Amino acid sequence: MKVLNKTQNILTVTNQDGDFNIEAKVNDTISFQSIFYHPLEVIVKQYHLDDITVFEVEEIVSELDEVEIQSEPEQPVFEEETYNQDLHNLIKEDMKRNPHLYRPENAQYGGNILGIISLVVKLLKKKNKEKNKYKPPTYKPITYKQMDSLFATSSFFNKRLATENLKIPEDKAKLFYDFCSAKGISSELLKDENKMMLLEELVVNSQLFLILLEEYGEEKVTKD
Repeated sequence: MKVLNKTQNILTVTNQDGDFNIEAKVNDTISFQSIFYHPLEVIVKQYHLDDITVFEVEEIVSELDEVEIQSEPEQPVFEEETYNQDLHNLIKEDMKRNPHLYRPENAQYGGNILGIISLVVKLLKKKNKEKNKYKPPTYKPITYKQMDSLFATSSFFNKRLATENLKIPEDKAKLFYDFCSAKGISSELLKDENKMMLLEELVVNSQLFLILLEEYGEEKVTKD
């Protein structure tokens, strides 16, 4: 889920547990946005800053008329165009405001996409070191092989989703799987009941991936 300080134009995202950190002052407006939840805006009060605060968002539930089940592979239905463009613009703006989080420190990163990923991991993986105790992960992160297998065998997470919904160039699909595996997405999201949460993770990661290709040049992030 995107968390945006609209007053200061600062962006972050929640982790899989819904935790996040973001800079804010009293009277700032904080916006919560997701393709699966109704948007929420909160005006920051002093008590929000004094302790850990829990914000509740309402899940979007679609009620459909009776339909006939077809044998076609299922495809996700969501308004990804608007969501993706909004997310894309927010990340681009954050890159302008905080270029030190994205710019390679030296030319040696070159073709090593993991080096470039490390430049954006602060944006995606902010941890609450002061307030949260470290908890060993119950599930291991999704590996490159698992990502590759998922898109090769799943009727939901397939090549069509990658190219048409996530807008990943076909010749960069393997590189995108590598990107996602380095992100450390929990393998718990591979469970069928968690597929919509995994989809949202992939939506966010796809936008960052496409921006990296755009900003640093495709020739700098090729995978052997």
